[in-house]
Amino acid sequence: MVELKLGELFGSVLVFGGAYSNLAATRALENVAKTRNIAPGNVICTGDVVAYCAEPEATVSLLCGWQIPVVMGNCEESLAAQAEDCGCGFIEGSLCSVLSRGWYAYASRQISESCRQWMTALPRRILFTLANRSFAVVHGSVRQMNRYIFASTSADEKIDEINAIGTDVVLAGHSGLPFGQCFGNKTWINAGVIGLPANDGTRDGWYLLLQPEDEGLTVSWHRLHYDASLSSRSMQAAGLQEYAQALLTGYWPSMDVLPRCERSCRGLKLDLPTICLP
Repeated sequence: MVELKLGELFGSVLVFGGAYSNLAATRALENVAKTRNIAPGNVICTGDVVAYCAEPEATVSLLCGWQIPVVMGNCEESLAAQAEDCGCGFIEGSLCSVLSRGWYAYASRQISESCRQWMTALPRRILFTLANRSFAVVHGSVRQMNRYIFASTSADEKIDEINAIGTDVVLAGHSGLPFGQCFGNKTWINAGVIGLPANDGTRDGWYLLLQPEDEGLTVSWHRLHYDASLSSRSMQAAGLQEYAQALLTGYWPSMDVLPRCERSCRGLKLDLPTICLP
């Protein structure tokens, strides 16, 4: 298990996932970090930098040049190994599985050998401390890279995962939906993704800020506003129609991976409260 240990961080930390080959969104997030004066070492990605959208090589190149810590997602693992599929954990024959064949094959054709080498070297976990709390950054879950953990996933399952790694907080990605939950002195957080909307009928992506305060640590989610039409047009030109429409409508083309609770929230504009960790 390759781990990256960042040690103790100071100041605000920006966390995001799922750049998904969306170059415009990734550029917008880089601008957010610069505007907020957050150094690259305090910007962390939960993986899947390459997926649904049409500019995988340019997106990876931007992240490499930015020099931020990035966790390996299942898409990076698959592309690095030149596997036949994305390893997302979609049910065989589901619409997500069918659609993934198109965008994954496209991404694999576009990615250079140097980008594959970068993916190969990515850590599967990132560990750091902030404001006297220990954090582990993973892609899906602690034990399984492509496991989907949602807000409706049972508390017992999340606590078991947190206990397995022994940190105060787990920061995860993969599911595409931002949320945070506290269980006593343990916390599970999903930062959300920037490359696709959160199935809430808006075009926005999501990112997370961890901000040390005198009284503790605040965890807040923020919408990423960017020109989604730019990415949608590039996807349409590449023949990636279904997800190109998703960028404009704010709705996923399939909800195969979602539990009943998350399916029922389709089209409900997200409004996530700030969490304060004492």
